[in-house]
Amino acid sequence: MKILIINCGSSSLKYQLMDMDNETIIGKGLVERIGIPGSRIIHEVEGMNDYIVEASMNDHKEAIKYVFDAITDEKHGIVKSLDEISGIGHRVLHGGEKLSEPVIVTDEVKEIIKENIKFGPLHNPGNLMGIEACEEIVPGKPNVAVFDTAFHQTMPDYIYMYPIPYEYYKKYAIRKYGFHGTSHKYISYRLPEVMGVGREEINFVSCHLGNGSSLAAIRKGKCYDTSMGLTPLEGLEMGTRSGNIDPTVVTFIMEEENLTPQQMNTILNKESGALGVSGLSSDFRDLEDAADEGNERAKLALDMFVIRVKRFLGAYIAELDGCDAIAFTGGIGENSKTIRDMVCKDLEHIGIKIDPERNDIRGKEQLISTDDSKIKVYVVPTNEELMIARDTMNLIK
Repeated sequence: MKILIINCGSSSLKYQLMDMDNETIIGKGLVERIGIPGSRIIHEVEGMNDYIVEASMNDHKEAIKYVFDAITDEKHGIVKSLDEISGIGHRVLHGGEKLSEPVIVTDEVKEIIKENIKFGPLHNPGNLMGIEACEEIVPGKPNVAVFDTAFHQTMPDYIYMYPIPYEYYKKYAIRKYGFHGTSHKYISYRLPEVMGVGREEINFVSCHLGNGSSLAAIRKGKCYDTSMGLTPLEGLEMGTRSGNIDPTVVTFIMEEENLTPQQMNTILNKESGALGVSGLSSDFRDLEDAADEGNERAKLALDMFVIRVKRFLGAYIAELDGCDAIAFTGGIGENSKTIRDMVCKDLEHIGIKIDPERNDIRGKEQLISTDDSKIKVYVVPTNEELMIARDTMNLIK
């Protein structure tokens, strides 16, 4: 069975075609600058030169048409006909309270995705456009929506509720939803396999660290708590997002600078975090290099990020009924031995001891704690696309 995975951003689109008989990638690609001058598609197949087409793509429908043209291209394609594709899995940011599992797309599902644009204005519109484009170009092909928020819907109410007047929850569904759910869900299956135990036999903290970062406390295979909230802005300092701050900071800056809510939202989401603190970059690799060269603001941004990861890590270890392991994943979690070491440093008193030699890896699945570490620490590369493909296959079967 072949499954196509579509991940639409606001102006970009990533895709993979997977053979689910052996869970391998047949081909993948990226469409960038949708609706912006300089649109192009980069189509990748192992053993072949990249197939690049530069063309005007005004919207996601036009972009997806180029995707289908690329995967069926006579010379560069990976299927002879779209009939070979059994279904299409779509990553969707926000499903709200109504969609807590992957679902086959219906008109009702699309309406719920529209309802949640207010919570995911940068992502849900593009996600929906991708779904509707696939429905129009290949009618009758089953489409499945897999939500970033879904895995976290097992959180108890005393964790997902905010301490604000209850009426705002009833009127607007304002609560913690959590994100990176597909990644955390994949880790919730893969880490127990790596450890050789059943999924319901362990409690652990999943640390998805990247330009966007979140932690999840996973109890017996289910999410108990997570650091992101109503939107992906809550929680850790990130590449350009502020994460948790005193809410009065927001109103103070708005009044002093005479800013609109939208302008303040842009500052918090796109101009804050590591970029705002360092004044240099939102890329943690740049910050590590700059800190090594003596850049004090780059070092400050890294130190702020690390202490916030420690803060959530300690809180989640306390919340779990015993913590067996920690899993680092995401672009930073998988590849930065420096950040992993900084996060775990001085945590021996709670049973976390890192082995420097084991930690000297990039993007590799491995135990990195010492043999006598009470809490085991692993690097587990995430695979969100595979998780989406599995969910899609299971539903359309």
